[in-house]
Parts: sequence; C-alpha cells; structure tokens
Amino acid sequence: QVQLVESGGGLVQPGGSLTLSCAASGFDFSTSSMSWYRQAPRKERELVAYISNAGAIIEYGDSVKGRFTISRDNPKSLLYLQMNSLKIEDTAVYYCYANLPRSWGQGTQVTVSS
Repeated sequence: QVQLVESGGGLVQPGGSLTLSCAASGFDFSTSSMSWYRQAPRKERELVAYISNAGAIIEYGDSVKGRFTISRDNPKSLLYLQMNSLKIEDTAVYYCYANLPRSWGQGTQVTVSS
C-alpha cells in the first residue's frame, strides 16, 4: 500500500537549518507531484512547497520563499525539504503529501526555539 514516511524533524535554534526527508513506497513516485505541508498548533494546515513529478515546476508558500528548498530523487523515491534561516514561527508538524494517489505521511515535528 501507499506509504509516506517523513524523517529529519527535531529541535533547532532560530537561524538554524534542518533537512526533512520523505520516503515513498507503494506507488510510482516519478508520476506524482509532491508537496510539503505544515500545521502549527491551533492553525490550519498550510502548503509549504510543491514540486511537479519531474521537478520542472516548484512553488513555495510566501512565508518560506528564499529560505526553504524542495527537491526530489525519483530513482530513490525520496522527497526533501531543506530549511534554512529557521524562525520560531516555522514550528509545526510537517507533512509529506502525494498527489497521485492522494496520500499523507504521518508528519514530523519541527520545533524552532532558543
């Protein structure tokens, strides 16, 4: 069955960096666009970044533009999110999302705190 497993979350100080990974299985990763979403306490889930199936189209949420980078490795069925210059307001659970088939990972916690 379809599985999306995020990893790489943790505690980091403001200004620091983290790289999230999402390991996909159970479907043809190379045919699916992928996204990262996040959800902070008492807030709605929001789109962080989007990448098309071949990586030709990339989009970012306004709050992370210039700081986060989404990428993918289709032969390895891996999705990444490089997060730099992290801010306290980036604290959230980060989710990997596959568009085809529509599937969510279980999420990984990112906490930015001094």
